[in-house]
Amino acid sequence: MLTRRHFIQTTTALFSASISSPLLADTWPTDAQKAGWDAQVTPPGYDPATSNPWGLHPRFLPKRVLAKDGLVPGDIHVDAVARYLYHIEEGGTAMRYGVAIARGKLYEPGTYTIKRKVRWPHWQPTQNMIDRDPELYADIADGMEPGPENALGSRALYLFVGDRDTYLRIHGTPYPRSIGGRASSGCVRMVMAHINDLYPNVEIGSTAFLYSAEDSVTPRS
Repeated sequence: MLTRRHFIQTTTALFSASISSPLLADTWPTDAQKAGWDAQVTPPGYDPATSNPWGLHPRFLPKRVLAKDGLVPGDIHVDAVARYLYHIEEGGTAMRYGVAIARGKLYEPGTYTIKRKVRWPHWQPTQNMIDRDPELYADIADGMEPGPENALGSRALYLFVGDRDTYLRIHGTPYPRSIGGRASSGCVRMVMAHINDLYPNVEIGSTAFLYSAEDSVTPRS
């Protein structure tokens, strides 16, 4: 029998956060709960450049690199080839993070605007998913509460085209070992401790460029 815990773990791994909605549950975590969860997903003695309890390839740990000329500070660039996210800084540098992208054709290259950002967000399957398999999603059709096992993890940046929410997110994941691979249903996944560092530096209105597998934004050496 599929337990609720196993169901949540399975659906989170399979579908990730392209299925998130801001209109969800009735309750929101307190600041104390959020702080407790932040501590739970942050390794003891955390150093972004060296802490690696997740067993990531070292190249996916955060690193400050030189950025290509002409890139706008504050913007985000996602390299689907190398599985890197770059957050452009003033002075010609960028913070680089390892990411996971969507499986197969579910990855959607494009230019997006970050119009919403949430610390410890809710998550909800789309109506299309519920329509396809109502029994599977019956218990969480109204959404999952925030927490370390939620599909969006600790932080989410919401990607829009104009005023249209694309349901694509850059978000934390409870499955950090997926970083470097193709795992989600459309979104860009990050280690929760890493997106926690990125989050306060991203401003509403920033542009996020998701490049295709044929493009490269690798910075100069």
